[in-house]
Amino acid sequence: MPEQKRMGDANKITRDFFDALLVEMRHIDAILPDTTLHLYGETFSTPVMMAALSHLDSCHPDGMAEMARGAKAANAVNWAGMGDEAELTRITATGARTIKIIKPYADNERIFKKIAHAEACGCLAVGMDIDHAYDHAGEYDVILGERMSGKTLDEIKAFIQATKLPFVMKGVLSVRDAAKCLEAGARGIVISHHHGIMDFALPPLMALPGIAIEVNGQIPIFVDCGVENGYDVFKALALGATAVSVGRAIMGPLSENGASGVTKAIIGMTSQLKSMMARTASTDVASIDPDLIYLTFPGLSSHEWTRII
Repeated sequence: MPEQKRMGDANKITRDFFDALLVEMRHIDAILPDTTLHLYGETFSTPVMMAALSHLDSCHPDGMAEMARGAKAANAVNWAGMGDEAELTRITATGARTIKIIKPYADNERIFKKIAHAEACGCLAVGMDIDHAYDHAGEYDVILGERMSGKTLDEIKAFIQATKLPFVMKGVLSVRDAAKCLEAGARGIVISHHHGIMDFALPPLMALPGIAIEVNGQIPIFVDCGVENGYDVFKALALGATAVSVGRAIMGPLSENGASGVTKAIIGMTSQLKSMMARTASTDVASIDPDLIYLTFPGLSSHEWTRII
């Protein structure tokens, strides 16, 4: 049983998949790359975003707002997960452009109220993490005493229609769900397995190319789970992501140095991304060629490597 659990660890599978992706170099006609991200009518310095984290007080007093200050200083998109209205008010008061992700509460009226509050706070966008409806026993999840439930396509359409903000669906890990999100009118999706919420879950970057084909540029595609550095970000962008969220990799810097640590981490990852772009003749974040990426595994000879797309 312990061995079975280890083999099914979606976080380990995801890390191994990141590391199995190799990148070819291209130098002729390369120029200094531009890491600018254009999103929902606004401009940011980097496609490296914060993840939709929650409950960061163990990292830093008022950790969610402190993370937002770090994102603001780096001119990066901030995300916010589970938390009350007072916390979201503090987060948005920092000036960080924030995407608020709401849990799939069983009480839909609570969801509508949180959507309205996110809009009132001036969030950049709002959304829901649909992957947190069930627990490991296959029952509706209960998070900090709050009961969750699955959502139908009609319910999701109602949430989307309740706001003028772009609505983002988080926890998409299949072409099927991506197509349903488009049908519902979502204006963004996050490809994610919620830090291994399901054993044997696909690595997000394995699901990404097929979902990108389905979406066909109609809405932004975001990726999270296991992103540790700018090289991971580059690989995600090459395979079809618009931008990438970083969670646990910024928690250490947040704990050690607060907002300045977060800012430094974002800038450092962006520098790693820029170095990969420069050495692959990638001019901007929207034009990184998927043909740069090869998939290999330990033990394979070079003629057995293959492009992932």
